[in-house]
Amino acid sequence: MSSPSSAPSAPLSDSLQAILYTPSSSKPASLKILNQLLLPHQTVYIPITSAADAFTAIKSMAVRGAPAIAIVAALSLAVEAEGEMARLASKTSDSTSIPTEAVDVAASINGKLRYLLGSRPTAVNLAEAVGKLARVVDGAVERGADGDGVRKAYVEAAERMLVLDVQDNTAIGERGAEWIRAGHEKRRKLRVLTHCNTGSLATAGYGTALGIVRSLYGKGLLEHACYTETRPYNQGSRLTGYELLHDGIPCTLITDSMAAALMQKLHSEGDSLAAVIVGADRVALNGDTANKIGTYALAVLARFHGVKFVVAAPRTTIDLATPSGKEIVIEERPPDEMLSVKGPQVLTGSGTAIDIKNITSISTAALGTQCWNPAFDVTPAELIDAIVTEVGVAEKNDQGKFDLQHLFSISEVKQDIESGQKEMPDPKEGP
Repeated sequence: MSSPSSAPSAPLSDSLQAILYTPSSSKPASLKILNQLLLPHQTVYIPITSAADAFTAIKSMAVRGAPAIAIVAALSLAVEAEGEMARLASKTSDSTSIPTEAVDVAASINGKLRYLLGSRPTAVNLAEAVGKLARVVDGAVERGADGDGVRKAYVEAAERMLVLDVQDNTAIGERGAEWIRAGHEKRRKLRVLTHCNTGSLATAGYGTALGIVRSLYGKGLLEHACYTETRPYNQGSRLTGYELLHDGIPCTLITDSMAAALMQKLHSEGDSLAAVIVGADRVALNGDTANKIGTYALAVLARFHGVKFVVAAPRTTIDLATPSGKEIVIEERPPDEMLSVKGPQVLTGSGTAIDIKNITSISTAALGTQCWNPAFDVTPAELIDAIVTEVGVAEKNDQGKFDLQHLFSISEVKQDIESGQKEMPDPKEGP
């Protein structure tokens, strides 16, 4: 394990936010999410008022990224619970159908949590959040809370998840940047490559892998960030590019198939990438990592070219109950995502002017084309050099194995969603 030598740098204050939440202390509670299907050309926020709204947003990928999915799912039910309490207090005409007994309220919330779990099965953060929130609800019933008391316990726990996610991401950014810097002490400026989108748009704020990029840039250590297009959904070109340009971070877009040529070119020039930095949707006990399709290929290329391969993820993404990547269920997306592209009409040959009002889909394959469209692949732990979490950086031992269980036994860190207590570590103290 390694740890940073200094306190986490503050998040960039003007970084993008995918989630806009007004807490229950400011009546009424409200939730809006940035519709990422319209990025990078339109910035439109969608109101989320129920679990059904959240399910649709997650399934359609209007919101994506494992941490963001979990937070949106949790907060959607918080807003719904607040709305139920308000209608009960006002005795509106529809309030008679709202459960009032504690056991009935708990059953309703737990049923909706199970429903939300089906929106994105590969993302372990969602399952982790559902499990914690269900225990909060059941615990409130056991303590003798009334119906509204159960709802309030749920709302408070969901809101704590939002706060802790931003804190965790900032710590991941700091720890990852320090780990990469320590491996390149003779280089003043570093180049990195990232894949998919793992920034503020994929989390409650700052980001995981992109949080490391932000931290490197904030420390004056980053020369340039390259990012992949990330076919077929183009999260890299649409979202990561949007974030990097917004924050003024020097960056270059490449297609997924250009990564090998990039590494080869830099090597021939006596240079190299400092690291390939990716996020994760699920990390198995042995370190095998499910992430956006194309991650495995980047890991193979990085190993061949002697480039460090870094996974950045909060501990909620680590699934100790899954022994290896063989047990991870891989979501398969509709084939039409590979057969067409959608965007505004380009008005000039250089692509510098677009008609934002003229959005259309263009076919990119012959009619009748058969597709295989897995959303994720699994990178074997053997190809991963480091797994960066909010509490430390896991590296392989002398036997070439990760000990991820150790990350959950660190006494300095207490993030207790279920009891409402949270105690963050001194970032100067590593595990």
